[in-house]
Amino acid sequence: MKARYQYRFYPTDQQRQSLAQLFGCVRVVWNDALALCKKSTKKPKSAELQKIVITQAKQTEERAWLADVSCVPLQQSVADLEIAFKNFFESCKGSSQGRKVGYPKFKKRTNSQSARFRIGGFSLKGDEVYLAKIGNVKPIWSRMLPSAPSSVTVIKDCANRYFLSFVVEIEPVSIDAKNQSIGIDLGIKTFAVMSNGETAKSPNYKALDRKIRKLQKKLARQPKDSNRRHKTRIQIAKLHNRIADTRKDFLQKLSTKIVNENQVIVLEDLNVSGLLKNRKLSRAISQQGWYEFRVLCEAKSQKLGREFRVISRWEPTSQICSNCGYRWGKLDLKVRSIRCLNCGTEHDRDENAAKNINKVGIGHCHDSKRTQREGKTTCGASR
Repeated sequence: MKARYQYRFYPTDQQRQSLAQLFGCVRVVWNDALALCKKSTKKPKSAELQKIVITQAKQTEERAWLADVSCVPLQQSVADLEIAFKNFFESCKGSSQGRKVGYPKFKKRTNSQSARFRIGGFSLKGDEVYLAKIGNVKPIWSRMLPSAPSSVTVIKDCANRYFLSFVVEIEPVSIDAKNQSIGIDLGIKTFAVMSNGETAKSPNYKALDRKIRKLQKKLARQPKDSNRRHKTRIQIAKLHNRIADTRKDFLQKLSTKIVNENQVIVLEDLNVSGLLKNRKLSRAISQQGWYEFRVLCEAKSQKLGREFRVISRWEPTSQICSNCGYRWGKLDLKVRSIRCLNCGTEHDRDENAAKNINKVGIGHCHDSKRTQREGKTTCGASR
């Protein structure tokens, strides 16, 4: 299976200029190819697009500077556009799973920039990485690569940080799990409540979020294309990166711990897009990273030979007693604990839901103890 390893690096001033030129060329080739596709009644093939926007464009005065950079990232940019169109068409047909994929968009110079080198455009030389027509760059090796990379992507984010992202082939590792299964109920204040009683609280992003909102008001008052507006935009990007890095570190550590200790991981299929329509909770929900946590758990489960399961969002996990199976119905969000009317057990709302998620995930139905409470339920219904 393939995995991605990312490392930060600090280019020299000359390399910054070369990378800026490379990012600009990649962006122009993508935009030219996309504009050509929009004008055409039938989408041209990738080979035809490369011939028009790269080979023939280099011979014109307007695009002669495309010859100053390596042709490998330019060709890869057109190939990536082909993949983007393929994903869009499959999403329209309904043959692909997951979220809806939109129509490819034009790239902007103010967004994050990237250029991908495949084999032939880069090479590893000791602790350094050679990039064609860029030179040798030295990333900060926080860990060694498990195998030879098949490609490397140079990334510049909105806060002017530079990264090298390698794609390598790894072998699945088998590690004995401590527990058989675990159910996880995701929330806002308490990010995850597990069926074994453990909880994980999410980091507090309120202080950074207040700074971002203050700077965004300042940005709205500044004239476009001014130096001060550009400076404020960089400050906002750095704050967003701090939130994203904090969230990513938290999710990586939590998902690793859960996958290492449990053989079967069960999550609930949350309707995140629907929950974001709640005007009062949309900001807090969007900062949690529930979908990112699900993707990490699924990928690490595949890597370690675990079973990852997702139950239906329509399962009444918070409406049923995890001890006896009695169903008490819907509860208001402010109700955090409840006593079962049938067995008298006191439940924490989230922990009870996590236990029910675990039961449904491993194949147990909610009415597994119906025979023990049949008389009580019938008696209650007759009154």
